[in-house]
Amino acid sequence: MPNPTPLWIPSEQRVAASNLAQFLRHINMQGEAFEDYQQLHKWSVFSKNKFWMEVWQFCDVIGYRGNCVYGEGMPRWQELVRARDTIWFPQAQLNYAENLLSYAYQSPNDVALWFKNENGQSRKLSWQKLCDQVSIVQQWLKQNGVGRGDVVAGYLPYIPESVIAMLATTSLGAIWTSTSPDFGVDSVVERFGQVQPKILFCCNGYTFGGKTHRMEERNAQIVNTISSIQNTCQIEYLQQRDDTPVFNDTFSDWQAILASYLPRGLEFERVGFNEPLFVLYSSGTTGQPKCITHSVGGTMLNHLKEHQLHCDIQPGDRVFYYTTCGWMMWNWHVSALASGATLVIYDGSPLYPQPSVLWELAQESDMTLFGTSASYLATLEKSGFSPCGYVNLGALKTLCSTGSVLYPEQFDFVYSQIKADLHLASISGGTDICGCFVLGNPISPVYRGECQGAGLGMDIAVFNEQGEAIIEQRGELVCRNSFPNQPIGFWHDNGEAYHHAYWDKFAGVWHHGDEIAQTAQAGYRFYGRSDATLNPGGVRIGTAEIYQQINQIPEIVDSVAVGYNQGDREEIVLFVQLQAPHQLDNNLQEKIRHILKQRCSPRHVPAFIYAISEVPRTRSGKLVELAVKQTLHGEAVKNIGALANPQVLEEIRQSLGRQRE
Repeated sequence: MPNPTPLWIPSEQRVAASNLAQFLRHINMQGEAFEDYQQLHKWSVFSKNKFWMEVWQFCDVIGYRGNCVYGEGMPRWQELVRARDTIWFPQAQLNYAENLLSYAYQSPNDVALWFKNENGQSRKLSWQKLCDQVSIVQQWLKQNGVGRGDVVAGYLPYIPESVIAMLATTSLGAIWTSTSPDFGVDSVVERFGQVQPKILFCCNGYTFGGKTHRMEERNAQIVNTISSIQNTCQIEYLQQRDDTPVFNDTFSDWQAILASYLPRGLEFERVGFNEPLFVLYSSGTTGQPKCITHSVGGTMLNHLKEHQLHCDIQPGDRVFYYTTCGWMMWNWHVSALASGATLVIYDGSPLYPQPSVLWELAQESDMTLFGTSASYLATLEKSGFSPCGYVNLGALKTLCSTGSVLYPEQFDFVYSQIKADLHLASISGGTDICGCFVLGNPISPVYRGECQGAGLGMDIAVFNEQGEAIIEQRGELVCRNSFPNQPIGFWHDNGEAYHHAYWDKFAGVWHHGDEIAQTAQAGYRFYGRSDATLNPGGVRIGTAEIYQQINQIPEIVDSVAVGYNQGDREEIVLFVQLQAPHQLDNNLQEKIRHILKQRCSPRHVPAFIYAISEVPRTRSGKLVELAVKQTLHGEAVKNIGALANPQVLEEIRQSLGRQRE
């Protein structure tokens, strides 16, 4: 079978000017003769000691590196985790915030943060202004006794204050954790209560989709419940109008803090490479959210690798990612400061008051990298909005998409309706590693429906159930080597839960839970979560295969498919969210079944189809197939607070009742 034709091939000029080509030339000057990405990747895996040393040097990491890349033994943070095998850069000392703010010394008057929200409010902070505000908040934190190893939490929308508070926290060697204000009190307490923060940053409210959400009462409940919180800073983000503000005189005020100190030289507490930086949280749909702890050095070094070598972020670039403070892409995005990039930030609905809002910001800011999710691109396509016909995207070089599978048809949409000369990088990784296993690179072609390849330094493979590597067949995504950004563990876990989560299935190999296949081009196709794989009649079916076909139907906005056990057999149940004013009548049901039968196979045809008001997702936008399956089988969903729209489960439960009648 001939190789497919690429959708995009970088020009010679684009390749030559890329960071990755410069890195490749740097390695070749030391005696190698690599001609393409695949050769470089193979070397990065089998010469990992030298590779990670070279990444540190090429990306100009600030700090003491030492002469040892990895070693055996316990990390300094012994009470947190029992290490699996390797400890990275055991001699290194560095500070995350120091690396992110280093560009301020070169161009203090350039824009560091470019912020806009759905109400039309906008702000720009220069590098100098950013450093000044970080300095002031740093002083306030020190006055409140925050130091190395303490935890500071943010219950915040993505606004400049979120970045400033995080940088001030990490500058002191303290640990940052955050979630977004759409989480309810119980869900926040369930997360922050495990890590016992000393300080809480929150806001008085926010708007989304034109609706106002007041936060004062929630903030007070959280503070009253988590006894470790010694002081709270509330940001008056929501503009007061006719209503009377709810004032809590026990909270500190952001503006008052800024007025109480003078900016001064920043202090940076350098800590060990393997000490904790961020605590992120699993979705919690199968029980209490896991507190996944990421290291200072592993996060910093991996983000620099992904940003500079894979995304080609260069000083002065304008980098945007649509995310909340409750998703790991927030942590990924803010790290772009370390590459000298301007963070372009948007708070609010990406489609309100019209689908053009993010693209108007792209034009206004001369955005060079646009980061989003596959579900946003699908919604944009169904809305009929064509960015290339509405705005000038001359500066845009790269579009990244993650969160769910990017279908082949969406590749077509990007190149026909957004920009033809564009590096489209479908990336995949997760909260577990605060980074990517599979992502793009700017010197290789882009093929329809494929992630370009494995990340440098990551020994990615596809395993069958027997733990054997396979090519051009579907199997489990695994990583066969250790890597700096693997988590240092789960908070206050002795190592058992951490080992069970990733290392149990295949001995000594990281098992990620995605069903994928490697292509002839060394790219990867994703089929969905392996724990959501359908098995009607003993044939494995990835849910992504169904969504790829169903979500293209004009009458359907979104869908979710799960397996339903009927005695000794499994049947597929499909739930669809309809485009108004359509109804799920017999004609539409037959259309769905016909499309799946013709384009996939008779095995893909659902036994039952139901209409629901929304497809259930987590607050970061991920499908919760397991929660749907549990509901269908009459089982309790263990952590309902992890869902953005838990009320939909009652509709699913009722559909089960209709099925049994």
